[in-house]
Amino acid sequence: MTLVLLILLPLVGGFAAWIVGRRNTGVCRWLSLAVVLAELALVLRVWARHLGDAGLGSSGPWLEIFERAWIPKLGISFILAIDGLSLLMVVLTAFIGVMAVLVSWREIEERVGIYFACLLWVLAGITGVFMALDLFLFYFFWEVMLIPMYFLIGVWGHERRIYASVKFFIFTLAGGLLMLVSILALTLSHAASTGIYTFDYTELLGTPLSSPSALWIMLGFFIAFAVKLPAVPIHNWLPDAHTEAPTAGSLILAALLLKTGAYGLIRFVVPLFPEQSAAMAPWALWLGVLGIIYGALLAFAQTDLKRLVAYTSVSHMGFVLIGVYSWNELALQGTVMQMICHGLSTGALFMIVGMLYDRIHTRDVTEMGGLWKAAPKLGGVAMVFAMASLGLPGTGNFVGEFLIIFGAFKVSIPVTVAALLGIVAATVYSLRIIQTTFHGPAATSWEIPDMSSREMLMMAPMILAIVWLGLWPSTVIATFEPALKSLMHLVPTLWGGG
Repeated sequence: MTLVLLILLPLVGGFAAWIVGRRNTGVCRWLSLAVVLAELALVLRVWARHLGDAGLGSSGPWLEIFERAWIPKLGISFILAIDGLSLLMVVLTAFIGVMAVLVSWREIEERVGIYFACLLWVLAGITGVFMALDLFLFYFFWEVMLIPMYFLIGVWGHERRIYASVKFFIFTLAGGLLMLVSILALTLSHAASTGIYTFDYTELLGTPLSSPSALWIMLGFFIAFAVKLPAVPIHNWLPDAHTEAPTAGSLILAALLLKTGAYGLIRFVVPLFPEQSAAMAPWALWLGVLGIIYGALLAFAQTDLKRLVAYTSVSHMGFVLIGVYSWNELALQGTVMQMICHGLSTGALFMIVGMLYDRIHTRDVTEMGGLWKAAPKLGGVAMVFAMASLGLPGTGNFVGEFLIIFGAFKVSIPVTVAALLGIVAATVYSLRIIQTTFHGPAATSWEIPDMSSREMLMMAPMILAIVWLGLWPSTVIATFEPALKSLMHLVPTLWGGG
């Protein structure tokens, strides 16, 4: 029942926070923190239990699996499963959940109970997405993520929050509906060939499909995941959502929701549609290059610090798209490392932007400058994560991008060269964040408080994590490598042995 508890804990905790928050907001905050800490402890216990595991348990490639009939007449089951890949994604979800509660501690003063309820429900939905093995259940959790995030942006966001939340809702809902149509089409196609109606992922693998049908069904999945990733040109909901969301909303968007799109590509699109994915791979690689360069150029052009960091996510997720469609061991290892490390580094940058806004009440970089003298601790922490964002050796981001570049080199040298230009651009915009904000001439005589003990408590584990992943990546790679090998056993290559 551990996998069920990982979903029930934030789900029930959200209702409890809502009820308690109507009477005592202080207790509500502590209750929410206790819930996310318990979630983190529970998933770390699962990780510790399988530490050193070869990744092949009694249930095939899955470390743990929970299965119950749900709607048997329609072939729908409640199936949760976890392997090394999904385990690390759930660990990241729980860890970011702790950070999201802590960063909201002082920021949210209105409707505190329902705010923390929405926060916990988003985490429950994301956890379900990473563990669901029934496609109908996966779609259910995919939509569960959408609703509370819509309210987090629309109720507790900034000036243009309604516009941003509606835009986020429309883009994500449209992509989700396309995926639902594709799920139903895949299930019906499987039933037509076998006589069995099922949404079980493992049963649907290898479903015989005609080439035109398979292409259209695959595109439904791909568009849904590309929207959430996001891939250019269906990315433009992201900068608005990030800019207007509260700090915790931006943190969850960058660190977790974007990763659900990448996870969907790795887990579902390529294994379910290998031939169609192979045909699309060259296009997807160049789509990734477009995202890397376009995102970097737009990031450099921004004056709103939060919007600048948002466009860096578009650029970094381009590397993920390249890694997935290079589909070799090095590239996939780099993809998972990039997913984790981007979640930590960019999530931390959004937290730093939130801290700055709380102190100086602006995100306009032209009104900043000289902040290092007033807040050296804040400047030092920002420097660490800006360097991680540009892929400095010694940080986990370097490992991820290095592996993706080497993996991509095996399939396309032009794509690799173009992606390297994106790394150069990342250096420019990352240094601009530090130069315009903390160095240079001061726009005013700053007298602001430096980082508090609570803020240092938040940032310390994130710094330790990003450095640990940079210096000892093998400890994490050993956890997800068996899962990647299992996926590559299903689809050895997209490039005809190249």
